[in-house]
Amino acid sequence: MQSRQLGNSPIRVSPIIFGAWAIGGWMWGGNEEQESLDAIRASIASGVNTIDTAAIYGMGHSEELVGKAIKGMRDKVLLATKCGMRWDSDEGSEPWKQKDNNGRDVTIYKNARPDSIAYECEQSLKRLGTDVIDLYQIHWPDVSTPVEDSMRAMLKLQEQGKIRAIGVSNYDVEWLRKAKAVAPVASLQPPYSLIQRKIESEILPFCRQNNIGVIVYSPLERGLLTGKVGADRQFAPGDHRASHKYFTVENRKRVLAALEKIRPIADRHKASFAQVAINWTVHEPGITAALVGARNAEQAEHNAKALSFTLTPEELSQIRAAFDEPSRAMNAS
Repeated sequence: MQSRQLGNSPIRVSPIIFGAWAIGGWMWGGNEEQESLDAIRASIASGVNTIDTAAIYGMGHSEELVGKAIKGMRDKVLLATKCGMRWDSDEGSEPWKQKDNNGRDVTIYKNARPDSIAYECEQSLKRLGTDVIDLYQIHWPDVSTPVEDSMRAMLKLQEQGKIRAIGVSNYDVEWLRKAKAVAPVASLQPPYSLIQRKIESEILPFCRQNNIGVIVYSPLERGLLTGKVGADRQFAPGDHRASHKYFTVENRKRVLAALEKIRPIADRHKASFAQVAINWTVHEPGITAALVGARNAEQAEHNAKALSFTLTPEELSQIRAAFDEPSRAMNAS
């Protein structure tokens, strides 16, 4: 799998990155540990050179699984993780209630204070079993902390050799502009898919102009674009999709109808809907890579094959057009 330069950093990432949110179990109804380990290893064996996780995914569990999976082959993989969401501290902004992997109530705070960033980095290094994080990202804007202070803390970690590149996630243009004035921002991680295209208006152009890499999450919209989430699908306890607005019965039907419109394209390339959606995403202007999750080795191998075929410019346009109406309707409210 051919790699791509990540913004202004020396890092080159695979266009498909293994997204480790689901394997952490948190908000996804759990996952089996051995299958998670197999998924990561199969992904690496298939040419994916980057794994993206976060401290908050399973309250450290995802990072621990990643560390376990890559033991003995750290030199073959780039590690990306995130800080700024604390379940073990009562400081920060925008507290919200959630349950941990054991069903216990926890309060999560957005916390990008310098001392918290330094502490979280040390904990992530331990859980991942490494002495350096290739890409360290602030997970969400923390309105209680000046972004300049947060970026100085990230820059200090980079100067100390604990992280190689600085990234941010879920920042808008205003926050990006303030961040890059203090430290080199290698990448932004926003949501993006055939259904969710909000970043196309301002964020993508800004990132292109300022050489900021864009690693998008939810390119399959939490499984909707695979075609496997039928109108009658029931979700396991603890699965956040049960209450997500995209997963109403009406919206699922919209997506399934749009997928049928692109079936001839998928059939022409002997590809699944998921592979077509991933391929389309990473070939949109300004997109460096897409995070794609997998719960087992079979899914990981399937995702990696999404770049084994080439979509023509006409096909790329047809795919986009098929989802224009569903995208408008599903984001209207």
